[in-house]
Amino acid sequence: MDTPTETTAASRPWIASYPDGIKWDAQIDTRPVHEQVLAACSKNPFGMALDFMGGTTSFGDLAKKITAFAGALQRQFGVKKGTRVALMLPNTPFYPIAYYGVLRAGGIVVNCNPLYTVRELNHIVSNSGADLMITLDLLQIYEKAEKLMEAGTVQSLVVCHFPDALPLLKKLVYSVAKRKDLAHLNRSPYRGRITYFHHMIDRDDMPTPVVIDPHKDIAVQQYTGGTTGLPKGALLTHANIAANMSQIDKWGDGLFYPPSKVIAVLPFFHIFAMTVCMNVPLCNGTPVIMLPRFELKALLSLFARTKANVLPSVPTLLSAIARADNVTAEQLASLEVAISGGAALPDEVRNAFSKKSPAILAEGYGLTEASPVVCCAALRKASKPMSIGLPLPGTDIRFVNIDTGKPVGIGEDGELQVRGPQVMQGYYEDEQSTKDAFMDGWLRTGDVGHMDEDGYVFLVDRIKDLIICSGFNVYPRIIEEALMTHPAVEETNVIGVPDDYRGEAPIAYVKLRAGQTATDADLKHYLADRLNKIEMPKEIIFKDALPKTLIGKLSKKELREEYAQHKGQKK
Repeated sequence: MDTPTETTAASRPWIASYPDGIKWDAQIDTRPVHEQVLAACSKNPFGMALDFMGGTTSFGDLAKKITAFAGALQRQFGVKKGTRVALMLPNTPFYPIAYYGVLRAGGIVVNCNPLYTVRELNHIVSNSGADLMITLDLLQIYEKAEKLMEAGTVQSLVVCHFPDALPLLKKLVYSVAKRKDLAHLNRSPYRGRITYFHHMIDRDDMPTPVVIDPHKDIAVQQYTGGTTGLPKGALLTHANIAANMSQIDKWGDGLFYPPSKVIAVLPFFHIFAMTVCMNVPLCNGTPVIMLPRFELKALLSLFARTKANVLPSVPTLLSAIARADNVTAEQLASLEVAISGGAALPDEVRNAFSKKSPAILAEGYGLTEASPVVCCAALRKASKPMSIGLPLPGTDIRFVNIDTGKPVGIGEDGELQVRGPQVMQGYYEDEQSTKDAFMDGWLRTGDVGHMDEDGYVFLVDRIKDLIICSGFNVYPRIIEEALMTHPAVEETNVIGVPDDYRGEAPIAYVKLRAGQTATDADLKHYLADRLNKIEMPKEIIFKDALPKTLIGKLSKKELREEYAQHKGQKK
């Protein structure tokens, strides 16, 4: 167990705003996550742990499969402490079994997004040194794994048979009606290096004990930073992962315990879902209800069938719910808490969602390098609007001037920096990036914001998205928030572009709501009394769809490239 470092209470104004019963200096549990989940399984072996498309896995069965898989990894593939194993899996029961199995065997999980290109996957897998990959026989995913074998990046594959994740009737129907969607492994030129997941489970090998030092041994090597260059592998120790689970658990004040049910529509390979949708609930004996991807109809059916009450989400998903005419409060009746993360939550989306559901909508904030959660709004009562809440127990934050690096006062904007037991060791084999990520022992987030007198944290924007207009700082988020209040605007994303007169100028991209019309002049007229002249977009460009990242964040990278190409500028 860890005890947070001592600092004067005056330097932590947020403590006075903590909900009753939650203590900042509570002890943080750093036991390895696989030990915690196996302990939870032993307490309630007959309880439901996983629900996938109506097919369920008990905690007892989950423990047996984790243990058997860990044993097979050790005996068949020689996995030991420090061995990196790549997981390229969507949300299915296979993911938690593989994840905890790798950790129980002593290995390090390297998460791979199945929607990445082969080029992106090749960088992550080759950089990590993982020559064993666990994946699925769905053709669109398996083909990428096979190309990695062809390139020599991956030496061995463990393949999960997708129909095995389904309840019996759906399995039979899928095996007949969707056969063309499955890879034929017996035809693969690499079939000699392919092992079926279920064959490994059937071996029922007992793993040998592995002594883990939670504070030194790496549990997850999570790649991040792909929007600004090649992704870097953040080294998250067992203690980092467990500490953030413990912090979220304490902040939830019982929310993540039975009879709660947590919906996992966000992908487990993303750090937010890995921690909040999987690790925290399962280690507390709470069922996880999985969807392989977001579809509104399927999500509503899931609410009706399971009566789930906790929904970790991202703003685009919440917006889809809020703006759908066919979604009623009755369909969302079981929902008690929705947690928004991954990107800034527009106030317009918050307000629209509140008209659909009385559930608490809590915005949180984190980053991969912090395992990931740093701040969160209260989960049992309403918090200040537009705030990302308060620092979690055991977490210290500060804001520093982005030019001088000196701490700023209450209400003054600066770069948010973090210190706590959830902060990574550094980046894998990248000393310079690791050095650049810290300042005097504090993790630099690259986000700009401030703290108010009550300790609530408000973010303004990313440093790298800051637009310097005639020497003035212009934050895209300010412009985006103003545009989102217009009734015709469904989504917007603002970037900075080179400008001969001002150095840089803001350009706004806008997607209009169905059936709505607006022109550049209309929106600029609307913004005239909401923005100053420096903040006013130089141009407003309308698009049918705005590019997003694979977890639903609006992406500026593609817009910058598109604008540069359109204007014939050098990228």
